[in-house]
Amino acid sequence: MAIVVRLDLMLARRKVRSNELARAIGVTPSNLSLLKSGHVKGVRFETLNAICAYLDCQPGDLLEHVPDTGEDRLRNTA
Repeated sequence: MAIVVRLDLMLARRKVRSNELARAIGVTPSNLSLLKSGHVKGVRFETLNAICAYLDCQPGDLLEHVPDTGEDRLRNTA
């Protein structure tokens, strides 16, 4: 995957538990867990905004683009 979610890292830096963040931004803990693990197809700007506001961070602190390797590209086109 080319987009890596760094939410765990930001939660640790801010000393915030996942359940606290989920409650504060109005999502279920299970949905937040899916986001943290990168097992979502997308994230609403409203949710991203709420996370950034609560954690006092920027979207780029939470999401990172990592280019696919050649092997990844071959696997994705097969």
